[in-house]
Amino acid sequence: MAALSVSGRSGRVLCRSMGASTPLWRATAAAVATNQTRTTNTPISKRAFSATTSRASKLGRTPLSIPPGVEITMGEPVVKRSMTTYETTTRRTITVKGPLGELQLEVPEFVVLDQDLENKSVTLNVKDTTEKEQKEMWGTSWSYLNNHIMGVSEGHTAILRLVGVGYRATVEERGGKKAQFPGQKFLCLKLGFTHPVEEPIPKGITVTTPQPTRILVEGVDKEAIMSFAGRVRMWRPPEPYKGKGVFINDQTIKLKQKKIK
Repeated sequence: MAALSVSGRSGRVLCRSMGASTPLWRATAAAVATNQTRTTNTPISKRAFSATTSRASKLGRTPLSIPPGVEITMGEPVVKRSMTTYETTTRRTITVKGPLGELQLEVPEFVVLDQDLENKSVTLNVKDTTEKEQKEMWGTSWSYLNNHIMGVSEGHTAILRLVGVGYRATVEERGGKKAQFPGQKFLCLKLGFTHPVEEPIPKGITVTTPQPTRILVEGVDKEAIMSFAGRVRMWRPPEPYKGKGVFINDQTIKLKQKKIK
């Protein structure tokens, strides 16, 4: 055990275990460095964060009902190259056909599709329920497939509200070089700028204006609908002081108090 003593003149605490009179703070720092070296050299055993058993995905294990007139087929595995990492990955394509159109969904190879023709339901599974990546994509693939089934059978809608003095919206056609395909229409917006804003309507989406301040977006692909609605909202995002802007569906914003100078 190290012997401690107090210096008479300076009042410092000294440690005599290191051979000479050494300040206590220096001896403590040396001991901490030694312990850190031992800790880094000793392998640390992995410890589970939770002791509970892993459960299957709550969404993934839920069967999806197939409406009448909807057909779901799964293609063979195809090797594709990723656009971001340039690594080869194996993907499968799920084709969903219905009265309103046809959609395709790419899923990883480990996603398995099981159909029950008697009960008219579909169940998604993964090959290894203990692997993290497969558990993450289980529920995600289920949500995308559910949106595709609803899209080809019932369709998706989004309502945009224009809140502001003089805000108006109309759907018009523009000829010339602006149109990306024949017959393309544009959503013309008056949002307080010096010029009207024109947003091209992509193929497969129907946009109408039942009121000057209401925009109804309809289509089969929910992702394309919400992407278009987000681009329209970017021109005038809702601001928290007067509550003006473009709102999507039931979106609300909490108003702030005015700045008092």
